[in-house]
Amino acid sequence: MKLTIYTDYSLRVLLYLASKPDATATITEITEYYNISRNHLVKVVHNLGIHEFIITSRGKNGGIRLARPAEAILLSDVVRKTEPDMDLLECFNPQTDNCVISPTCRLKSMLYEGRSAFMAVLEKNTLADAARPIAQPKSAGTVRVNISELKR
Repeated sequence: MKLTIYTDYSLRVLLYLASKPDATATITEITEYYNISRNHLVKVVHNLGIHEFIITSRGKNGGIRLARPAEAILLSDVVRKTEPDMDLLECFNPQTDNCVISPTCRLKSMLYEGRSAFMAVLEKNTLADAARPIAQPKSAGTVRVNISELKR
């Protein structure tokens, strides 16, 4: 399963705004922070506004901010509104299904179950959950990982 860049950018914008709950941000500020295309981000911000994830305001003191608290934004809602479809294979859509083995294929149901499990995880997590910083080790020293240990 792979999400589109559009969804990735949408989530990044929302994460950035969640990190500044009492402030507005500008598209320029976000593009510079993530080093991503302004043109793409303008489209993303427009769509996030249409779907009421963010509030946009123009003018000298304008900017963008979350339309509601990060705790009230489910990640699954964002993905559903930004992904064009969740069809992992052509057979997921009856209008485009030209696969000759569709009537007897078991793979479709397995992948459908996997997609459902993926969305179930997003259903129980909010933007606030995703925006929480990763806990750092208590020691100030560098954490070293032996890669050969990870391969086992």
